[in-house]
Amino acid sequence: MSQPARTPDPHIVLYDTMQRQKVPFTPSTPGHVGMYLCGPTVYSDAHLGHAKKEVAFDVVRRTFEHFGYRVRFVANITDVGHLQDDSDDGEDKMLARARLEKLEPMEVADKYFWSFFKDMDDLNVRRPSINPRATGHIQEQIALIQELIERGHAYESGGSVYFDVRSWPEYGKLSGRKLDDQEEGTRETVREEKRDPRDFALWKRAEPEHLMRWESPWGVGFPGWHIECSAMSLKYLGEGFDIHGGGLDLQFPHHEAEIAQAEAAGHAFARYWMHNNMLTVNGEKMSKSKGNFTTIQEVLKKYDPMVVRFLLVSSHYRSVTEFGEEPFESAKNGYRRITEALGNLERALKDAPEGSDAALDARVAAHVQAFENAMRDDFNTPKAVAALFGLTGDVNAALNLNQGRVGRASLEAALEAYRALGGGVLGLFAETGAAAQDDSEVVDALMVLVLKARQNYRLQKQYAQADELRDTLTRVGVTVEDTKDGVRWKR
Repeated sequence: MSQPARTPDPHIVLYDTMQRQKVPFTPSTPGHVGMYLCGPTVYSDAHLGHAKKEVAFDVVRRTFEHFGYRVRFVANITDVGHLQDDSDDGEDKMLARARLEKLEPMEVADKYFWSFFKDMDDLNVRRPSINPRATGHIQEQIALIQELIERGHAYESGGSVYFDVRSWPEYGKLSGRKLDDQEEGTRETVREEKRDPRDFALWKRAEPEHLMRWESPWGVGFPGWHIECSAMSLKYLGEGFDIHGGGLDLQFPHHEAEIAQAEAAGHAFARYWMHNNMLTVNGEKMSKSKGNFTTIQEVLKKYDPMVVRFLLVSSHYRSVTEFGEEPFESAKNGYRRITEALGNLERALKDAPEGSDAALDARVAAHVQAFENAMRDDFNTPKAVAALFGLTGDVNAALNLNQGRVGRASLEAALEAYRALGGGVLGLFAETGAAAQDDSEVVDALMVLVLKARQNYRLQKQYAQADELRDTLTRVGVTVEDTKDGVRWKR
């Protein structure tokens, strides 16, 4: 767990899906937050819809840490049991991919496990505190299934084990679906071995050709999709942990099943439920099943990862995010505006005089307050981004008004605001620390040489060559300004 930076803030409000309203957040253990996120099924490359979920909950985690909490963030990896179309029948997604790529199932899992984390590293999504894999927790899942059988909420049938939804009247409370109103099978093919078509698998009998198989009290088989998250979240976060997160598409049946499994076995489960909304293409949800998905790797070949992240945090996690050229161009321009101001600020600090600017200090403090208030209110990133734009406008105005000669203390306060809020909370500045400083110094040194060369061209009346240098810089995003006080440049 990361160390708290300040006394934990008691004023955070979040939207709890279970209560269907915003509620004050109160941790089960003062100063600590336990979060569980439903992670990927590692059978193919992640798409931009996955990026929205991961970035959204990365920001939630970072926000709690900014406000002084110690966070244990657990996100699972599904590498067995997730059958095609989320059903109790059909082929395991891992096996289907293994056959397609002529690999062992665990080769597939490892290949796409590392692919997923490469994507997340590129997007500056921090690694979970614990990253449990379903295949590494078979015994915990078997133990939970046995508890359910002993309590009369599950039954064995033909080597498989099913949860008896009729035995648990609260099934459906998260999604608001009444059991009698649910469609038969809930997107599943009805099996004769089920007592009720709405019962879902906790353990599946493995057919002879099924490669992923384990011994169990009910014979050789493999766990159902839902049971892993109940077992692993309880193992690593304990009874009544704070927050369970995931995509809105997992609310039913996956999260509904998780609750039923845990609570029917006698375990207090998640106290708050958070769900991010979808990413859409032309108004339709991006998904592999629809064939309208774009992998994160494909997107990052075209756009700076931080521009992608900026696009995702510019919409609220509970709002739909539209994917397309126009939103990306808007995000690119907005991100450039912020990073240019940050660069100007860092350069101004090198020669800044001692002292401060009371007016700028007050504006910086107001923007910090606005940013933090936005994040306290259900992690409202659009309002937080607006506060960053406000900070950017005031920093640029102060630097322009004073030809960059603003008091060092004020510039340092503004720089800390950018780093703590834009960098620390929103995760928008991936290059930090010594490497970023080295790059900045190299660029500054090169720009000194380029501007000297341009000045020499002008002194020798070689204006075409001077203009060519300036135009080249403009094409790569560097603006050169000739002022009465000399040449100035900015990104």
